[in-house]
Amino acid sequence: MEPGALFERRREHLAQRAPEAQRAVTHGHHGRGAATHGIGRSRGGLTTKVHLVVDALGLPLVFEITEGQRHDIQPAKELLSKAASRCLLADKAYDSDDLRDALIAQGCLPVIPCNASRAQRLPYDKELYKARSEIECTLNLLKQARRFAPRYEKTLRNYAAVVALGCALLWLRI
Repeated sequence: MEPGALFERRREHLAQRAPEAQRAVTHGHHGRGAATHGIGRSRGGLTTKVHLVVDALGLPLVFEITEGQRHDIQPAKELLSKAASRCLLADKAYDSDDLRDALIAQGCLPVIPCNASRAQRLPYDKELYKARSEIECTLNLLKQARRFAPRYEKTLRNYAAVVALGCALLWLRI
């Protein structure tokens, strides 16, 4: 049998199959991949971001894990709605009118310095902003855990469990 005839037979066989069976073969890998597990690409390679909301003492309240290339402001509204607060200290990445309006509507004071690209500078409390170091200290404490910083876990569920355990250990330090 010629190689061309073999391919022709295979094509005829596939054409006779039910459309449902073809669809199951082509879409059989739904829900898999790096993005569904919070792994993204950036200039440094494969990365993951842990978005964290902490209280005034630096204790974690809620977190979310996203791909490394995702902007910080995208999960911010959902996280802030889970943790009702009276004041938000955030860096320049969270500077947007939409987020500021949402915070004010919740009764939360935004203490966010203006991004360099903002045309009209908005005031913020510089003395209160100095307390943002608590967030960085919390992240550094979490990174001391051996499995947190390098992300040995492949799945998002397992890595979220490591982050949750690290947050629980921070709460137990009090």
